[in-house]
Amino acid sequence: MNGKPSAFTRMAKQASAFTGRPTCFGLALGAVIVWAICGPLFGFSDTWQLVINTGTTIITFLMVFLIQNTQNRDTQAMQIKLDELIHVTSRANNELLDLEELEESELDDLRAHYEAMAQRAKNARERRQA
Repeated sequence: MNGKPSAFTRMAKQASAFTGRPTCFGLALGAVIVWAICGPLFGFSDTWQLVINTGTTIITFLMVFLIQNTQNRDTQAMQIKLDELIHVTSRANNELLDLEELEESELDDLRAHYEAMAQRAKNARERRQA
């Protein structure tokens, strides 16, 4: 369980941590400001515009995969933690383990069941308060 993370996982974590910092935002803002200042020097040419368009497109393209990887790991970890909580809670419904594997219609049925339970609990609470 404590295996060494892959090179991609290490890189994704480091890049995610860096890109979420104010320093990274400042660097990106600085690059845009430098690009904007250079506009008059290049006569606001098509090439000048192409530089920012290409740069931001490439960065956005790569960030999509980085964000998806980070989101997948976070979601999987959270799901495992929730499964463990369900598993160790004596009155829990163990059938709720691995809900993420169900079809949309099955999830809709379960959601309706739990929404009805919540409504009954709300009604009971309102009756006690009345």
